[in-house]
Amino acid sequence: MPTLPSLFDLSGKTAFITGGSRGLGAEIAEGLAEAGANLFLLARREEWLAPTLEEFRLKGVECRGALCDVSNPHEVEQTVALAVELYGGIDILINNAGVTWGAPPEEMPFEKWKQVLDINLTGTWLCSQAAGRYMLDQGGGVIVNIASIAGLAGSVGVEMSIPGYAASKAGVLGLTRELAAQWGRKGIRVNAIAPGFFPSRMTEKLLDRMQAQYEAGVPLGRVGRPGELKGVAVFLASEASSYITGQTIVVDGGATAV
Repeated sequence: MPTLPSLFDLSGKTAFITGGSRGLGAEIAEGLAEAGANLFLLARREEWLAPTLEEFRLKGVECRGALCDVSNPHEVEQTVALAVELYGGIDILINNAGVTWGAPPEEMPFEKWKQVLDINLTGTWLCSQAAGRYMLDQGGGVIVNIASIAGLAGSVGVEMSIPGYAASKAGVLGLTRELAAQWGRKGIRVNAIAPGFFPSRMTEKLLDRMQAQYEAGVPLGRVGRPGELKGVAVFLASEASSYITGQTIVVDGGATAV
């Protein structure tokens, strides 16, 4: 029987992380690196990517990266191929890249709706498909999709509506289940994490206006703290969760339980 430390050990594994240069993506990358994984980070801008790569390298982490628009099939294929060339394969895919746009449903601009769906949902699909092909060839792998509690329930009485974001994250949850069902017997596990509110560039303006209102409805009475996604990500990426696939772990302080 494996020991507990060995179940969480990612030594020698390569983790491909979209949106990995900052925020929750960088936190998840840090957790995987602390468990022993090599990192390949994707970002949209060089000014975000370069400092993060340097920071990880100064800590002694084997870390590479590339600029990539995850909604562009050609760029995704090229970037996945580069990671495989550099590391010999991809063992863990973290689909974290995401954007949002707030507007009432009746006013949501089509181009913003499309942008959110293209990055959040189509981007998750394209990266899963491209990395999944290599995982199938190598006999297995792990995919962890970063969804959101916005994909689990609608919102009432909030200041800002996010119909495109909610739809995209609900789609990510459905895609998670379908890929898990299709690839489970081929050695690939696919799960999702659905965070509640965590301070980030995406949520900072909203939390400035309604953090107290949100926290009043959370059983733990607060938003998420730095580091509270690392353990969940390592668990799902490692052999500690070897009999779990097609599932979503909600990390929201109990907000969706009430």
